[in-house]
Amino acid sequence: MRPQVKDGFPITSSRGTNMELYENDFADSYDWEVLMEKAEMFELMEFQKIIVNHEQLLKLEKLLNDAYKILRPKLSAYAHRKQVIRVLNDIAKDLYGNSAGCPIVEEFGSFLMDLFTRESDLDLSINFRHIPLMFSRDQKIKLLQKFASKLYSLQSEGRVQKVQPIMGAKVPILKFVDTATRVECDLSVENWDGLSKSWVIRFITSIDERFMKLSFLIKAWAKAHDINSPKDQTLNSISIILLVAFHLQTRDPPILPPFSAILEDGEDTASVRNSVRKFQNYGRRNSETLGELFVSFLIMLASVEDLWQKGLCASPYLGKWTSKTWDNKIAIMSVEDFMDRTQNVARTVGKVEEDLGGHKAHKVGVVAHLLAVGVGSDG
Repeated sequence: MRPQVKDGFPITSSRGTNMELYENDFADSYDWEVLMEKAEMFELMEFQKIIVNHEQLLKLEKLLNDAYKILRPKLSAYAHRKQVIRVLNDIAKDLYGNSAGCPIVEEFGSFLMDLFTRESDLDLSINFRHIPLMFSRDQKIKLLQKFASKLYSLQSEGRVQKVQPIMGAKVPILKFVDTATRVECDLSVENWDGLSKSWVIRFITSIDERFMKLSFLIKAWAKAHDINSPKDQTLNSISIILLVAFHLQTRDPPILPPFSAILEDGEDTASVRNSVRKFQNYGRRNSETLGELFVSFLIMLASVEDLWQKGLCASPYLGKWTSKTWDNKIAIMSVEDFMDRTQNVARTVGKVEEDLGGHKAHKVGVVAHLLAVGVGSDG
């Protein structure tokens, strides 16, 4: 449903349209508590297995900070994306006329969150902010086809490449590559959910710089190990970012507050922007370095590898482990959507893969375990 707009931003809802939160097969509260206790105990046990070499940790800290500086996009990357957005808004005016009824093409996702690299796709949404309509799927497809027709003509002129409508997807999109900037784009229609989430995450990154840095680096780590590709049944970017947020929420002392505390003053994006000001330097009592947090994040993933399929769920909204099923089914991995808690943002994660040791384990967990052991060893 189309959200209301306040101060130019869509009003969001962390409660979702259907708050029937499914409990997992552990109907007994004791079993639920045992699962939570196991998650915490397994993480502690996994950490105790690893000898954290202080000298290596210092090297890792320098390596991570250097990598962050190198991988951060240059000013030209920002300019290139803004240029693409201007071109698409010119197309919108050409198609609809320069009037109040003309849609606006807006960025969301990693670019809006400022967690993108030069190679990142640019997520864009065609939004009708001044028309009180809810677009059906068919209407969205027709609108994308209208833009596709224009882009095909630009493709014949060599201005864009690889124009590809993907209308059968859950969210219909139009993919293309801008020739001049080499920016790969995914264009959707009225993606208010993506826009709202992106704004909230962007504001929350201002609470503690370790959130932005660790999210950026874990995304790069996941990309390097082929586990950041929803089409290949691995983690999408939002699930990685929320797992990082969850990890920082569950440190002792915590570095980020539960998202529920941030959203309690209002769930529209403008209110969230004001709310995060109260939480600036929230994690100042926690002195963990980027290197320590990187290692402990991998340990956390490795330690709960066998608990996902028992209904374990990371809840950034609550800032703690919980237990859930989705449509009465247990997911391969569960990361609760803080905007709509009936949704699992890690739903793209697919089936288990064969580990080198011969046992069945999920690829994300296997990679996390191997890397955590490698970082923490004396060798």
